[in-house]
Amino acid sequence: MTDKQHQSDGATRWHKLDELPDEGRVHTAVVDGRALALSRCAGKLGALDNHCPHQGGPLGEGSIENGWLRCPWHGYDYNPTDGRPPEGFSDAPASYEVEERADGAYVALPAESERPRSVSDVLVETLVAWGVDTVFGMVGHSNLGFAEAVRRAEERGELRYIGIRHEGAGSFAASAYGKLTGRPAVCLGIAGPGSTNMLTGLYDARLDSAPVLAVSGQVPSTVLGCGAFQDVDLSAVFRDVALSTVTVHAGSDHAELAGTAVKHALDGRGVAHLVLPDEVQDQPSDAKAGSPAGRQANLAVTPPAAELTAALERLRTARRPVLIVGEGARGAQAEVTALGERLGAPVLTTFRAKGLVADTHPLGAGVLGRSGTPVASWLMNESDLLLVVGASFANHTGIAPYKPIIQVDDTPAVIGRFTGVDVGLLGDAAVTLTELLEGLGHDVKAEDQRDDVAARWAIWRKEKERRAADDRGQGLSSAAVFAALTRHCPTDAVMTVDVGNHAYSFGRYFESTGQPVLMSGYLGSIGFGYPAAMGAWAADPSRPIVAVTGDGGFGQYLAELTTAVKHHMPIKHVLLDNGSLGKISKEQLAGHLPVWQTSLVNPDFADFARSCGATGLTAGTPTELDDAMRTLFATDGPALLHLRTDATLV
Repeated sequence: MTDKQHQSDGATRWHKLDELPDEGRVHTAVVDGRALALSRCAGKLGALDNHCPHQGGPLGEGSIENGWLRCPWHGYDYNPTDGRPPEGFSDAPASYEVEERADGAYVALPAESERPRSVSDVLVETLVAWGVDTVFGMVGHSNLGFAEAVRRAEERGELRYIGIRHEGAGSFAASAYGKLTGRPAVCLGIAGPGSTNMLTGLYDARLDSAPVLAVSGQVPSTVLGCGAFQDVDLSAVFRDVALSTVTVHAGSDHAELAGTAVKHALDGRGVAHLVLPDEVQDQPSDAKAGSPAGRQANLAVTPPAAELTAALERLRTARRPVLIVGEGARGAQAEVTALGERLGAPVLTTFRAKGLVADTHPLGAGVLGRSGTPVASWLMNESDLLLVVGASFANHTGIAPYKPIIQVDDTPAVIGRFTGVDVGLLGDAAVTLTELLEGLGHDVKAEDQRDDVAARWAIWRKEKERRAADDRGQGLSSAAVFAALTRHCPTDAVMTVDVGNHAYSFGRYFESTGQPVLMSGYLGSIGFGYPAAMGAWAADPSRPIVAVTGDGGFGQYLAELTTAVKHHMPIKHVLLDNGSLGKISKEQLAGHLPVWQTSLVNPDFADFARSCGATGLTAGTPTELDDAMRTLFATDGPALLHLRTDATLV
């Protein structure tokens, strides 16, 4: 907009104005990063600060009436040349000297003073010290001070800010980041709706034990509770979802509140929440940033000796033991595999833990439960002992309560939560399994079940081939889609999956080579899949990221494709489009109800992707699938593969 010209002294610079208002008009001009209200009245050019001193209205959007510049918000009047108000009033916006010269008009602006370090800077510096490196959010009027501190930290290379299109997507992304890394990301919203929009993703984090820090802007303290615009009691709103929710006041120990919030999220594996009133964010502060040194406990605890001895006795005498591992065993993959191999025991996973042991491993038996395979269920049914590690026993897991059970978990409330177990081992998964391996030695009576695992996979793979070949002329079968994805998905990918028919089919048909899978586990929230892929990319941009969604789920956050384009996220999106909320249709039919209000009107998603600046691909027949998958994973940048699928072939 401007060229800097004619420095007049050490504190003021003249700037040439590119666009001048007509007589009797006012407009906003950005000059040297500052917004000015430029006006021409009675032939004279004026330049005022664009900020009305009454309530901050944008003077450049006002009008000239009877020689006065009238604020568009509340009608306050000011002299358009020098900013003076009418007689009897004292408020006045800053005015700046203007000169009209032969080569154009110029305005003299004082050099901007360096912004003082603020409370928000202390908060952000403390978060960085505690290991926070990513913020997902929307910048708005009630979080501008905190957003400026984030910008400065990003400029210093200390963290990354990802601007999303909806705060719900930001909280889902932060939840996925926490699930993948065990470390919290920040999701940021404004007062009122910007913060309430975050709740669904935060409940996902709470129920799946993912650390997240939510930060809310808030209306000024002077009007809080008085019915002001966007005045919501955010601590009351967030009290159920968050382990802690704290309002940061002017006299607070700001560094301590930020550090404690991260500590709550880490120690409790859940949501911590900070509320920042507008005026507190910009208050000057010379406080030191907080440090995590000496403030984090080692949670790798060992179970009591008596329970370990009881578990070892059962493992030594079991003939057909089976390991069932949940998300809580994600950090103990090597120990799980080693113990399975020592016992010759199949390793089954819950859906949330899909990929923890590869389906290609001789003892890998795939997913158990509603999204699982007959391989896993047959081996569990033939077992005489279940060693369950880091699983919840929720109804979707399919774990048989009538079998003898050894349970390993690091949370006391989870041990025997739904049904009594024979031995409960309260301890860290990796530490506990190491203790069992060392105590077990080679004194085991278990049969080597590798041949049984191979035989059950052979039966299931033959059935999957038959289902992949099904073709009713109404779209692809899910078995065909996931057979192709199995062939082409990179082995080091992180995968995110949404909620719906496609998710059940993914659990059943996709054969993992060890790719971790992120999902909305216990909340089961539709819409999770694509924002979660953004969170996974932020957590580890070096790995391929694959999102698997249905049309219903992607439709809730499809604008986030533009976020992926803006931030150059090379997410590969496999979109199964059956034109309906297919899972709900199935449930209506199962309940002897008519199918009602589950059909969807969808765009051509490949065209939509291209309109957003991403690559859009389509496949509609089995013969097109492999080429389309090959192209998807060979494409640079974000890409979407639109697959029209048959809702009955799941």
